[in-house]
Amino acid sequence: MLRSLRNIGRLIRIAVTLARHDALFPLDHFGLAPVSRRLARLIARRDPDKRPGERLAAALQVLGPSFIKLGQTLATRPDLLGEEVADDLSMLQDRLPAFPTEKAKAIVEAELEAPLDDLFSSFEDEPVAAASIAQVHFAETADGEKVAVKILRPDVESAFRRDLDLFRWAAEMVERRRPELRRLKPVAVVETFADTVAIEMDLRMEAAAASELGENFKDDPSFHVPAVDWQRTARRVLTTARVAGIPIDQRERLIEAGHDPQVILKNAAEIFFNQALRDGFFHADQHPGNAFVDENGAIVAVDFGIMGRLDHKTRTYLADMLLGFLNADYEFLAEVHFRAGYVPADKSRAAFTQALRAIADPILGRPLNEISLARLLGLMFQVTERFEMETQPQLLLLQKTMLVTEGVGRQLDDSVNMWDLARGPVEQWMVQNRGPIARAREVAGSLARMSERLPALLQGIEQATDDLTGGGWRLHPDTVEALRRDNATPRQRLWPLWSAIAVLGAAVVWLLAR
Repeated sequence: MLRSLRNIGRLIRIAVTLARHDALFPLDHFGLAPVSRRLARLIARRDPDKRPGERLAAALQVLGPSFIKLGQTLATRPDLLGEEVADDLSMLQDRLPAFPTEKAKAIVEAELEAPLDDLFSSFEDEPVAAASIAQVHFAETADGEKVAVKILRPDVESAFRRDLDLFRWAAEMVERRRPELRRLKPVAVVETFADTVAIEMDLRMEAAAASELGENFKDDPSFHVPAVDWQRTARRVLTTARVAGIPIDQRERLIEAGHDPQVILKNAAEIFFNQALRDGFFHADQHPGNAFVDENGAIVAVDFGIMGRLDHKTRTYLADMLLGFLNADYEFLAEVHFRAGYVPADKSRAAFTQALRAIADPILGRPLNEISLARLLGLMFQVTERFEMETQPQLLLLQKTMLVTEGVGRQLDDSVNMWDLARGPVEQWMVQNRGPIARAREVAGSLARMSERLPALLQGIEQATDDLTGGGWRLHPDTVEALRRDNATPRQRLWPLWSAIAVLGAAVVWLLAR
């Protein structure tokens, strides 16, 4: 009861802020705080010159760090508030006034357990960036290494804990009072948000993500991740090599520096697909401020607080889905969704196939440079309500990342389709993971797992036979007589299974020999 009263009071204050920015529609959409909404409308002002998403972004900026981060999470969920609002929220700037440098230095010394002068030969007073969770200062180590030092804001953990309790409470209210919205998984959205924030507020996790991403691309000269200085990294401090380069969206500067925008675009597309398909681990906050081009033309990424993961099953689904769209094979595409379990089995496949065609044909019929795969995925997710598709947060995060990447691509060269430039590595991945050899490997793996279970299976059958014949169980006389008439041994009765294994094994050998 006390929790509800506390959060209702906070919702009233939030509703007032939303009303002042003409952005009460999220509370309307989810049926939250009806009394608060009515009171807030008394002071609401109309702002017809801005889109709803722009007004909401402005309100979230005023509400503070937790709400800025929540807005960025909602930007990955166009199914919740609509695609246009999600697009506007994706432009939400995570910028806040810097906290005092003396506090930043004190946090560094406390976390690294050493005087600042022992850690760095110089430490710049003015931060180069200040966001909702942390700010960044340039520094130099005693051995001359130029580094960037990221430092968590003071007391940011307690502020997020308070707001997360409100978000959880509100999501629980939505699921309880609006059963039709449960398929959107509002509680799961908040938990995903909480997990993301928890990772972002432990800078050792961000350091580990940077290290993993760098390891994945250690042999790729087109992509670079700044090295982590683990000796100067702790829970609230992250030190990495300093990045030098031109922001990836500044086309004219890139050309003046001698870089070819189309080469950069091709590299960006290949890097994206290698992260998503090859590795299943991708940078999920790759806006232009987090990507630079160095003097050698390599793309350099920074800020690894938000990363996405795709398991092998999801990557296989994604590859099949892209293949179905690119070949305009909507029956295959529908089959992919039903096979993956994303669409309930009782739904009409014919109707779902027709819906996919209605979404894809208008986009795929456009000139190649105007085709947006991110837009295609976004429209596909809009059919979730009609066909009761389960929300797939990892794919929504991927779709928003693709949307941002496409936006950067258009700034570099709007005459080409960046995904078409990356066709080579995509097709290579599909051959390696969806072709005959890959399927043979899957069959071989299944056979290996089956063979590992066979001894236990045989032992179980023999034990059951002993129980039947030795008095462990008591069966009806008719059953005993039927078993007696079948004088085959347990191993003999297993011959169909052994035969199937032999046939499958021969098929694997034949496929591998092709």
